Amino acid sequence: MAVPSDPNRVIIFDTTLRDGEQSPGCSMNLHEKLEMARALADLGVDVIEAGFPIASPGDFESVQAIARQISGPTIAGLARCNPADIDRAADAVKDAQKPRIHVFLATSAIHREFKLRMTPDEVAKRAVEGVKRARDRCADIEFSPEDAARTELDFLAEVVERVIEAGATTLNIPDTVGYAVPEHYASIIRHLKQKVRGIENCVLSVHCHNDLGLAVANSLAALREGARQVECTINGIGERAGNTSLEEVVMALHTRRDFYGLSTGINTRHLYPCSRKLSLVTGQQVQRNKAIVGQNAFAHEAGIHQDGMLKERSTYEIMRPEDVGISRTELVLGKHSGRAALKDRIGHLGYHLTDEQLNRVFDEFKKLADKKKEIYDADIEALAENQLHAGTGSLWSLVGFTSTAGTGSQTSAAVTLRHLDGTVRRDAAVGNGPIDALIKAIDRITGAKVKVVDYRVRSVSQDMDAQGEATIEVEHNGRRSRARAVSVDVVEASALAYLEVVNRVVSRQLRDRLKPTDNVPPEVVPGA
Repeated sequence: MAVPSDPNRVIIFDTTLRDGEQSPGCSMNLHEKLEMARALADLGVDVIEAGFPIASPGDFESVQAIARQISGPTIAGLARCNPADIDRAADAVKDAQKPRIHVFLATSAIHREFKLRMTPDEVAKRAVEGVKRARDRCADIEFSPEDAARTELDFLAEVVERVIEAGATTLNIPDTVGYAVPEHYASIIRHLKQKVRGIENCVLSVHCHNDLGLAVANSLAALREGARQVECTINGIGERAGNTSLEEVVMALHTRRDFYGLSTGINTRHLYPCSRKLSLVTGQQVQRNKAIVGQNAFAHEAGIHQDGMLKERSTYEIMRPEDVGISRTELVLGKHSGRAALKDRIGHLGYHLTDEQLNRVFDEFKKLADKKKEIYDADIEALAENQLHAGTGSLWSLVGFTSTAGTGSQTSAAVTLRHLDGTVRRDAAVGNGPIDALIKAIDRITGAKVKVVDYRVRSVSQDMDAQGEATIEVEHNGRRSRARAVSVDVVEASALAYLEVVNRVVSRQLRDRLKPTDNVPPEVVPGA
């Protein structure tokens, strides 16, 4: 990507699908990554870092699919400074409208000594070789000196200057472990701009982690010093304490343009829908008081605040909720609402459904409307998510179940499942509660041998007749899989979620048998 013609335009580089996905519990499958990539394209991000292609066959497949199917943003693949990584990344992104290879190599003394076991000269030489090899395969090359915030300034400047000469077009300065503070981080950017020849011909980028809660502050400080790309994630997800929060940095620039004088190409009205979609995909809810997209971000309880809001909104709100995609009052749909109204609302919430998927959602919407008095945005999101993650073609599907439970009586469950070949099987089991009994009955039919490591149920909307969302995470052969399902009956939601995760484990076993695993070089895979 060339240096922007507008010197006040900030490039938003989203790494939710790469660094964000490395956050424990946030892994995504191919379908989920594609859905998030479409949401990010709708949001207007400039660059999507789609993954780390050499990490696994699945990561390569995801990056390649995003490169082929998502138009608009630049699609980047991450690579360490070695030929195998770079060639794998180049193959993954080559079909993108705007491909990028993002090459990184650690430069700090602690990483050189203990991780790489390389001298400064060897590190600089490896960085140059990596950038040159990447440039032979792609015109848009980004280089990151990993752990730059703890690298000696003179050595950092030397490496940066040499990779510019080798063909790097974007220079990213990572605070990989969240060690920097704003004044310190700003001084690094200032030093590089003053000392590095040719840096004016490159985009200077920043990538901050949130270990001290300073990722957004550090990124904004760097922008004041002339950086023009921010690497960030939706909801700030990422390794350890996370990355720079995309929505926070974007709205800081938007709300305080009087101070920063900078702009982005982000459609801010898609911020909240994108945040919600990521929460639903990963099962990781944002805290209620999270800036911009938290449940309390635009809530006012104190009497003085409420009084001020009634008189003049700006007394206690510096942003309008509508500007980030939050409705002041949710659109309430009911059983008399039509397909067009539902389609419009689903689109507004950031979902891309085929006509067939929409028809199925509409059928479920009508059934739900007969059970509930009012249907809210969260209910519609749940219906859309259920359809997007429906186990079409899955080995087992739920036909029906019954369960009995009560004080002083033994809990039991009977389950009927349909196999992909059309046969129907029934079985029953007893357990310590209806969910345990259901899981045991499903195990008896499917032969599943998985261990449940996490189980959560929550309400997805308001009122006593709200839908319940069940999320189940299981472990099988040292690998974890997670699934979620929604129903007005939390027991049914639990059965659907467990069956979906069992289907995923079975599908993965089949893939593993049919597809050999690529060899991954033994170096540690860090977040750049």
